Amino acid sequence: MSPADLPFSAAADRNKAPVLEQLQRLLPPTARVLEIASGTGQHAQHFAQAQAGWSWQPTDTTDDARHAIDARCAGLANVQAAVRLDVLEAAWPSGPYDAIYCANMLHISPWATCPALMRGVAAHLAPGGLLLLYGPYRVDGTPTAPSNEAFDADLKARNPAWGLRALSDVEREAASVGLVLQEVVTMPANNLLLVLRRAA
Repeated sequence: MSPADLPFSAAADRNKAPVLEQLQRLLPPTARVLEIASGTGQHAQHFAQAQAGWSWQPTDTTDDARHAIDARCAGLANVQAAVRLDVLEAAWPSGPYDAIYCANMLHISPWATCPALMRGVAAHLAPGGLLLLYGPYRVDGTPTAPSNEAFDADLKARNPAWGLRALSDVEREAASVGLVLQEVVTMPANNLLLVLRRAA
C-alpha cells in the first residue's frame, strides 16, 4: 500500500501535536503503550517517531485498518504489528501496559463499549499505569460547545447508539474497576484528555 493510498484523517493530523505534547508530559521516556482503535495509524506513527523509547502496540477491529496501520508505520522499530482488538470481546493483547491510549472511540460506538473498555483496561494496565482517553465529552454544569452539539446530533442521526458521553458516566465506570480520574486536560477544538490512573 503506497503512502498516497493510505486512509487519512484530517482531525488526527490536526490533533496529533497537542496530544503528543500531553503524552510526553504524562508518560516516562520508556513505556509500553497499547492503543485502542488506532484507526488510520497516524497517531501511532507520530508518537512513535517522536519517542523512540515508547513501544507502541496499535489495534483495530478491521483487517483494512490494521493493514493500513502496518503500512503507515513500516520501518518504525518501536511500533508492533497491529492486532485485532474489539473491546466487547475478551481477547486483548497480553499486558501489562504502562499506558493505554484511546482516542475518539466512545462517541462512535455503543455505550456498552465504555464499561467493556474499563474492564479490559483494569485487567491489562500495570499498577500505577495510565488510561488516556481523548475526545469530546459532556461535562456536568458546563454548556456544551455549539460545534459539539451539532456533532452529537449528527452522530445520533447516523446511529442512535452513538453520541457524546457524559464525563461523569465515564468516570463512574472507571471507578467501578479501580481507575481514578486524576486530571482533565482541556484540548483544542473543544476536546478533552481524560487521565485515569490504576491504583499502585
